[in-house]
Amino acid sequence: MSVHEIERAIEKLSPQDVEKLAVWLADYRNREWDEQIGRDLDEGRLDSFLAAAEAEYEAGDVRPL
Repeated sequence: MSVHEIERAIEKLSPQDVEKLAVWLADYRNREWDEQIGRDLDEGRLDSFLAAAEAEYEAGDVRPL
């Protein structure tokens, strides 16, 4: 199925179903993001960022949010 076909199908949905789809899609994208962050952490891609944040914290260069 193409994106164009999906778009045409969505246009035929009721407003309630469009809302359900929007909620599902947001949840799906959040799960994908979480899984990508997990893979990046496991593979060490974020180590330099974590080390920099820890160094700033240790140096007292942070403030409460």
